[in-house]
Amino acid sequence: MNSPNQPLPTFDEVLLCTPQTTAEQVGLFLRRCLIPCSGGEKIYTMLYADELSYDVSCRAEELFQRLQRSNSTYRLIILCNCEREHSYIPSVFSQYKVHMIPQRPLAEIQRYLQHHYRVTQPSSSAASVFKDNMCVGIVSSKRAGVGK
Repeated sequence: MNSPNQPLPTFDEVLLCTPQTTAEQVGLFLRRCLIPCSGGEKIYTMLYADELSYDVSCRAEELFQRLQRSNSTYRLIILCNCEREHSYIPSVFSQYKVHMIPQRPLAEIQRYLQHHYRVTQPSSSAASVFKDNMCVGIVSSKRAGVGK
């Protein structure tokens, strides 16, 4: 986010973990991250890795330990909920833990995202539904089940 011209992460650089995430999905992600190739300088990110099941977490750690021996130049960020820091993945990687506080003001982050998510040529697309020709939007309600 140092420059508005820096691209957003691509789909293969991010793994959003849930309790239903499989060992196969985590394995494919770690292989993309840890097996050297000419893919450039990507930064891989696992979000909510603390939500992985115990079995999946153990298998992920084993694979990580095996693959990282052959590649010392990988770039991997694992984001976890600080309230779940005693689950398996945060515990295993605790020696690398860094508490992060966003360094940019909210308005600057919003401008950066608007730059990347704005439809350049307004047309009769779904983007016309969202404010300022954005191709993404968040719809929320304080009341559950009101047809969002």
